[in-house]
Amino acid sequence: MSTKILIVGSGGREHAIGWKFAEDFKRKQEKVDLFFVPGNAGTAKLGENIALNSITEMKDFALENKIDLTFVGPEAELAEGIVDLFQANHLPIFGPHREAAKLESSKAFAKDFMHKYGVKTAEYKVFQGPMLAIEYLEKASFPIVIKASGLAAGKGVIICQDFDQAKKAVLEIMEDKTFGDAGNEVVIEEYLEGFEASILSFFNGKTIIPFISAKDHKKIGEGETGLNTGGMGAIAPNPLFTEAHYQAFLEDVLEPTKCGLIKEGLRFSGVIFFGLMITTKGVYLLEYNLRMGDPETQTTLPLLENDLYDVVQKTIKNEEFTLEFSAQHSCCVVMVSGGYPGNYEKGYPIRGLDQVTCPTFIAGAKLSQQEILTSGGRVLNVVGIGKSLEEARKTAYENVAKIHFDYEYYRNDIGEIKKK
Repeated sequence: MSTKILIVGSGGREHAIGWKFAEDFKRKQEKVDLFFVPGNAGTAKLGENIALNSITEMKDFALENKIDLTFVGPEAELAEGIVDLFQANHLPIFGPHREAAKLESSKAFAKDFMHKYGVKTAEYKVFQGPMLAIEYLEKASFPIVIKASGLAAGKGVIICQDFDQAKKAVLEIMEDKTFGDAGNEVVIEEYLEGFEASILSFFNGKTIIPFISAKDHKKIGEGETGLNTGGMGAIAPNPLFTEAHYQAFLEDVLEPTKCGLIKEGLRFSGVIFFGLMITTKGVYLLEYNLRMGDPETQTTLPLLENDLYDVVQKTIKNEEFTLEFSAQHSCCVVMVSGGYPGNYEKGYPIRGLDQVTCPTFIAGAKLSQQEILTSGGRVLNVVGIGKSLEEARKTAYENVAKIHFDYEYYRNDIGEIKKK
């Protein structure tokens, strides 16, 4: 008898989720069939990639193939209501229903939720039109943060140093539609000074059970310079995030979030990702994601000692559990196509993958006649594991050096930490 798991998504996150399931089932000597929609060149080696064009087709596939669990990677399908559709058809699925997914798909909704339930967050205002937003900015203090309220693939946040920059950002988001419909509404937010930390967690409808902390490197350039990306690398645990910070996070962010979810009737079994800013005044919540972060998933899952399928099943059944992580460190380096996050070329062969000796997750690459070709901006994730952060970094970069494709680019400073 084989367990059948459907994983929705096409990136490094989904490859890592599939890899973790495969490793766990191999360890307990049980059979698992993995299906990926649509998957990529990496997932094709773990299971079967399926071309389905809608959440309705995914539901039909799950019914026909008696899928035991569907695990949703990206935010778009969650915002569209894939969980509601699957649950209406009695299909086991891991993720938030459409209403809860609004905590990610609408920054305005999320900020109002935080404010209502006393989650520690930056001061903010929401605007549906550019003129009132610009009028507000005329009297604002700088720097200030402008956010497209809707889903913008992790790129809809602009830090503005003065009024002219802020006005330009509002007009680009709301009139030029730089981020599409995500910019129909903007959130203007107080700028917080400090360092960021990411904490994934599982919610079973009653309790939020956190992962170890991680640190994401978002900017394209070394030293955190240049344009924002979907993530150029990450490390776990975050060495700057202390036990005192963790306790403040539990008290000021996690507990009020849990209370708010329960009071609002937003119970679900799935992921809550907390994007935090740690300042001299405490731990603040920047944003919620209602799915596994990327590349934080690739960075933390290799350290998770629990059986992932078992944990997800307990979450779906609203059962209690704890999460156990290895005492090791991980460093994930993202290799990208030259030009990303702007224009870039694709279709270049990737060489040297067979020489790699650490977990490596494909993000944007496809199989073509037995050759793996680049097909996206973020191409692959190389994850070094070690007894220390230094050892994890060394392993990651030694393996990155074995992989080659035309116009490759990666940052050399992932995991370099300057103590605050």
